[in-house]
Amino acid sequence: MEITVAITGASGSIYAHRTLVHMAASGVVERVNLIVSESAETVARVELGVDLRGADAARINEWLGLPRESKLVQVQRLDNLAARPASGSYRQEGMVVVPCSMGTLGAIAAGLSTNLIHRAADVTLKEGRRLVLVPSESPYNIIHLENMLRLARAGAHIIPASSGFYHRPQTIEALVDHLVFRVLDHLGLPHTDQTRWKGIAEPPHELITAKDE
Repeated sequence: MEITVAITGASGSIYAHRTLVHMAASGVVERVNLIVSESAETVARVELGVDLRGADAARINEWLGLPRESKLVQVQRLDNLAARPASGSYRQEGMVVVPCSMGTLGAIAAGLSTNLIHRAADVTLKEGRRLVLVPSESPYNIIHLENMLRLARAGAHIIPASSGFYHRPQTIEALVDHLVFRVLDHLGLPHTDQTRWKGIAEPPHELITAKDE
């Protein structure tokens, strides 16, 4: 299985990192086409203390805890509109933009192809493949919301960076992974089900209404 992963300059570099880590651990992803915007490099340096400027596959592997010689991640230049993900005739399962800035989301919604992220996302939609966008912004203005609606109607999966708490996360990593697992679900990738809701046999007393009593 082959997936394109794009990282943009929205806050939430940790979501991108954990997504790549879990893809590598899935056992079914054979290749990841990684595209990193210039803004994403800046944000990753601020949020995670990692320097992705000009990073090659070996440095990305080190970041993800993979052997330096691993061929899993193939770094694609942002300005290379002749790269594999830019063509619909090149087969892959789908694409995720994590985190997705409002600028990138707007460009995709408008059908622009000014860089490889925009073009790869456009190709993913036109070929009917899975496109997952993880917007990270607060609050949303009406332009953001209308762009998300337009993309949802076009077939994109919109998964805002809003993690759940019912699994009672004790660390930031556990909180982030809850969201990442939802992303993997929408891409059809396996993962641990430790944060998946399994139901409860009997609701806590405080959830029972007075009428029920």
